[in-house]
Amino acid sequence: QVRLVESGGGLVQAGGSLRLSCAASGSIFRLYAMGWYRQVPEKQRELVARVSVYGTTNYADSVKGRFTISRDNAKNTVYLQMNSLNTEDTAVYYCNADPAFGSWGQGTQVTVSS
Repeated sequence: QVRLVESGGGLVQAGGSLRLSCAASGSIFRLYAMGWYRQVPEKQRELVARVSVYGTTNYADSVKGRFTISRDNAKNTVYLQMNSLNTEDTAVYYCNADPAFGSWGQGTQVTVSS
């Protein structure tokens, strides 16, 4: 079973940047497209960024041009560089395969203050 550990969240002012990391256990990581998801209370978890096995990326319209997803298969790690953050980006961020399967990690809280 793949274990996912997210890190890098925190409190940042609007306009600031953060870089999230997700370390995945297990060698099967490189076999799957990976995504970053986010969730706010009382709303469904949403996929905001996706990177294919080959490195092709896709983004939700709400983050396009501001967020960059990347992966390092040698390190079994996926990253999310978030720039020009705004208060609507406040959420708990998770990584998982796309489509998601298995257990979710604990997530990492991102809070953007105005």
